[in-house]
Amino acid sequence: MKLKISVLILCSLFLITFTERAAKAEENQASQFHSYLRQGIDKAFNLEPAGADAFIKKAVEIEPENPAGYAFMAMLHLFFYETSFEQKDRDANQEALLRYVKETIARGEKKIKNNPQDSNAYFAMALAKIAKIQWAIHQKRYFIIAQETSNIWDYLEKAKGENGNPKKYDTYFLTGILHYHLTQLSGFIRFLSSTFITSGNSQKGLQELELAAQKGDLLKELAQAELSSAYLNFEKQPAKALPLVQDLNKRFPNNYNFSFVLGNTLADLHQFEESSGIARDIEKNIQAGTSSFVPQLQPRYNQLMGRILFNKGEYDRSNEYFQNILKDTSFYNARTRVWAFVRLGMIHDIRKERKQAEEFYLKALEVEGGEGAARIEAKQYLKIPYAPAQTKSP
Repeated sequence: MKLKISVLILCSLFLITFTERAAKAEENQASQFHSYLRQGIDKAFNLEPAGADAFIKKAVEIEPENPAGYAFMAMLHLFFYETSFEQKDRDANQEALLRYVKETIARGEKKIKNNPQDSNAYFAMALAKIAKIQWAIHQKRYFIIAQETSNIWDYLEKAKGENGNPKKYDTYFLTGILHYHLTQLSGFIRFLSSTFITSGNSQKGLQELELAAQKGDLLKELAQAELSSAYLNFEKQPAKALPLVQDLNKRFPNNYNFSFVLGNTLADLHQFEESSGIARDIEKNIQAGTSSFVPQLQPRYNQLMGRILFNKGEYDRSNEYFQNILKDTSFYNARTRVWAFVRLGMIHDIRKERKQAEEFYLKALEVEGGEGAARIEAKQYLKIPYAPAQTKSP
C-alpha cells in the first residue's frame, strides 16, 4: 500500500513538473514570437525590408499555425507595395500581400472553430482584411471592398475580448483608422463602407488613434504615424503632429518619410530655419545616395521646398518647385503630383486668377492614385477660392 502511494506521489510530482515545464516552454515561445514581430516591425519602419522580412518569417516559423505572423507579413508587403519605386517590385509585393491575407484568414478561421472566443485570431484576421481593403482602395476594386468589409467590424469587436478588454490597445488603431477615414472617403466607396462596416466618426477615430499611439504594442508606431498625418494634413493642427513626428524621426533615422513629414510640419508651423535645414539634409542625402535616399525622392524634395517657400509667401520661387514636380509622371509620384496641382491652384487664387486656379484643381482630381487630403482640398477650393489665413499683427 505504501509503495502504491509513493508511486502515485511520484507520478503526481512528475505530472506537475511536466505541466509547469510545458507551460514555461509555451510562454517562452510566445515571448520569442512577440520579440520577432517587434524586431521585424522596427526594421520595416527603418526601411530595412530584408531584415523586416527575415524577423517576421522567424515568427511564422516558430508558430506556423498562429495567424498573427501571416497578418503582419501582409501588412509588411502592403507597406512596401505602397512605397515601391519599380513596377516589378510593386507587383511582387501585391502578390505576397494577397497570399498572406489568404493564409491569415485560413488559420484564423481554424483557430476560432476550435475556440470561438479567440480574440487574437479575430485581431489577426481583422488586420489582414484591412491590409487587403487598403490595397483594394488603391486599385478601385469595389467588389473586393464590399466583400472584405462584410464582417470586419464583427471581427474587431471580438478582437477586444469579452467586455471590450481595455488592454488591447492595438485594436483601437484598427477601429480608429476606420472611424476617422470613413469620413474622408467619397462616393461609392463611402457608401459601401458605411453599409458594411460602420459610420465615420472623425472625433472618435482620433481618440482611438491617440489611445493606440500612447499605449499600443505592435501597432503603436503605425498609430503614431497615422495620427501625425491626420493632424498635419486633415485637421490642420501641425503643433499636435510635431512631437509624434519628432519621435518617429529620431527612432527611425533611415526612414525618409519621417524626414519629409517633419520638414512639412515645421514649415506649416513657420519654423522656416529648421524646416529648411531638414530640406538641405535630404537634398545632400539624395545626391550622395545615402542609405534609402534614392533619386526618385527628388519630387518630394521639390514639394517640401515649394511648401516652405509658399508658407513664406515667396510664390514665384514656390511655383518653380511645384512645376518641376509635374515633370515626373511616374506612378510612385502620384500623391506628390496631386499636391503640386493643388498648390499651384492656390497660388493662382492668391493672385486672383480664378480660371487658372480651377484648371489646376481639376487636374489634381484627374490624377490616378492621388487619393487623400490633397483631393479633399482640391474639391474644397473648387467650391470656395483659397485665401491665405490672416496673420495677427504683434
